[in-house]
This record gives sequence, C-alpha cells and structure tokens, in this order.
Amino acid sequence: MFNKKTVRDIDVNGKKVLVRVDFNVPLKDGVVGDDTRIRGALPTIQYLLDNGAAVILCSHLGRPKGEVNPKYSLKPVAEYLKGLVSNPVYFADDCLGESAKEGAANLKPGEILVLENTRFYKGEEKNDLDMAKGLADLADLYVNDAFGTAHRAHASTEGVTHFKPGVAGFLLEKEIQYLSSAVEDPKRPFVAILGGAKISDKIGVIKNLLNKADKVLIGGGMANTFFAAQGYDMADSLVQEEALDTAKEILAAGSDKLVLPVDMVIANAFDNDAEKKTVETGNVPAGWRVLDIGEKTVELYSNLVSTAATVVWNGPMGVFEMPEFAKGTFAVAKAVADSNAISIIGGGDSVAAIQESGLADKVTHISTGGGASLEMLEGLVLPGVAALEDK
Repeated sequence: MFNKKTVRDIDVNGKKVLVRVDFNVPLKDGVVGDDTRIRGALPTIQYLLDNGAAVILCSHLGRPKGEVNPKYSLKPVAEYLKGLVSNPVYFADDCLGESAKEGAANLKPGEILVLENTRFYKGEEKNDLDMAKGLADLADLYVNDAFGTAHRAHASTEGVTHFKPGVAGFLLEKEIQYLSSAVEDPKRPFVAILGGAKISDKIGVIKNLLNKADKVLIGGGMANTFFAAQGYDMADSLVQEEALDTAKEILAAGSDKLVLPVDMVIANAFDNDAEKKTVETGNVPAGWRVLDIGEKTVELYSNLVSTAATVVWNGPMGVFEMPEFAKGTFAVAKAVADSNAISIIGGGDSVAAIQESGLADKVTHISTGGGASLEMLEGLVLPGVAALEDK
C-alpha cells in the first residue's frame, strides 16, 4: 500500500540524519500541553539512534510569520524530549547559520540535536531552495516523519529532497497506510462521520467520501447549511450562504448515502449557560440557533457506527468548546470506541473528544495531522510524501 522507501530501506550507521518531525504542540508559559505528536515521532528517532545515526530534528511551531519570536521557540520542546529519551539532546538556537552548522558538525552517533523553529525564516513556507539546501547540508540523509505538514510543499518538507534523497519515517508510513486503505480499500460497511463549522472546508472530502463510503453522517455547523439548502429557516444558526448551491449539489448526488441530523439542541444565545431545548429538524424559532445534535440523532448515528467495519471521523458534532454543547461529540466518540470497526480519527476536536473521553486506546488510529488527513480523505497527493524516494 505504501510505495515509498522508509528508514528500514537505508543504511544510517555513522550517518547524520535530518528528520522533519511535527513538534507543533500546544505550549503554555513554556510548558508542553499535549505531547501526542512528540511521542508519535519517538519510534523513528529511537530506530535511527539504535542503528548508529546522529539525529538532527527540525520542525515548525505555531505561526511566527517568518520572524524570530521567543514565544514560538522549540527550546521547551527540546527540554521536554530529554525526559522521553535516554540519549543526549542538544538544542541549536537557529535552524540555519553557525549554531546549526556547529551543532550538526559536532553531533556524534546516538545523539540528538533539535534545531530552532523553521518558520522563523520566511523561506520555509515559500519553499525557498536556498533555505532547503542550508538544511540539507547539515546532514547526509533526510527523513520526513511529519505527517501533519506533509500536505505543504515547504523548504523542510519538499525543498530538502532536491538536495538529499528522502525517505519516510514510521509515523508518516503508518498515517498514509491507515488513511489510504480506509479510502481506497475499506472493509465494509464503511461509515464516515464529518463535522465542523463549514462545508467549504470539506467540499472535496464530502464528495470523495460519497463515492467511497456506504454512509456519510453529517454534524456540526455544516449540517445547518444543508438544512438551509433544503429550504428550512435556520434562524440565528451558523449557515454558509455562499455554500448553499454546493450543498444542493451534494444533497442531490448523495441522497441515499448522506445522513443528516433528525433532531438538534438549540439555544437562545451563543453561550454555555444559554437556555436550551431539543427540537426536530427544521423547527428553529426566531432568535435561536443550533449548537449540537440531539439524542435521536446520537442514537441513529451510534446504530450506524455499531454495524460498520470501517469508521473515519473528522470534526465535532456541535460547539465542542462549550461543555453543554459537547455532548453529541462525546456520544459519537463513545460509539466509535465501542464499535468493532477499524476506526480512524483525524482532526483536532475529534481527537480531543476521544482523548478527553479516555477512549483513545479503543480506537485503531488517531491521526496527528488535521489538514493532511483531510487531504488524504479527499484523495489528494501530499507534496511532502510525493517528494520521497519510491521503493
């Protein structure tokens, strides 16, 4: 299924290996919040160290917009990594320039060097080849293990491969295998669950999955746009007016597969403490808005999930940030975890729901990349993967 070379296919002994990891993790006051992405990279890092490599890690963090900003420094992440590995971990306060060159030159097999944020340079997001060459010159080999940025052609994901042959790490390989097999060769019935606020973010995904899946269950704000396209008055609910024609097309194309909520939790204000009630589809009084799916919808969706052999879920069912309107999302998380299906979760809020429910160990695969997993579900080729050496 995965036709790219991986770290297993190259000799790394005595070599310096530049690894693009996805250490774009939440930091608060210099403390790492969720370390899922860091732990996700450990198998590749440890394999390289165990096989005699010196490992140079590069990543972006946040959106510093091409300027040095201490708030987005990877130094706290390098410190955190020290607690997860027994090997020496060093930090270079630049990803190019003297400190990076010196750090890389002095690095011995079995040691790790973490480079500073690649997005401190404008050249990263522009895929500047001079920057890419500067990164490539630090090492003998290149490994991409950053699935979360594989859908971007940046200097550290695509540009580097113009100067050094690139192979995949274990996390990248695992992500692609799960997501591509789910879409291209799923065990059936295959049920996809899509949520989130806007249809426009997921048009390609919905269209592709209507061709591939047996049922596509819709939740979140995007359901409102489908209802509005059917002529329902959604009152103060979030509706994407500019996407109504698209919604009509999708409804016409997917009438037998597309499943919309049958009831909804509405509130008289966009507020956790607002007055709320449950209504049947389309009965939203003036001044009210839809903020979650209702209990009948939870039951309908849970039943469909319980009979599935493959489930892919991306996006919340309601306003997940507010506890009163997160119930539908948590209920779907439980249904996915309780099913016997191959279950793949992608996208921030879906992953958060599974983790907050304490159900993460009951799903088959939790994706580390929101945008990248969406593009995989859309059937697109990811530039960071395409650039790697073929088997």
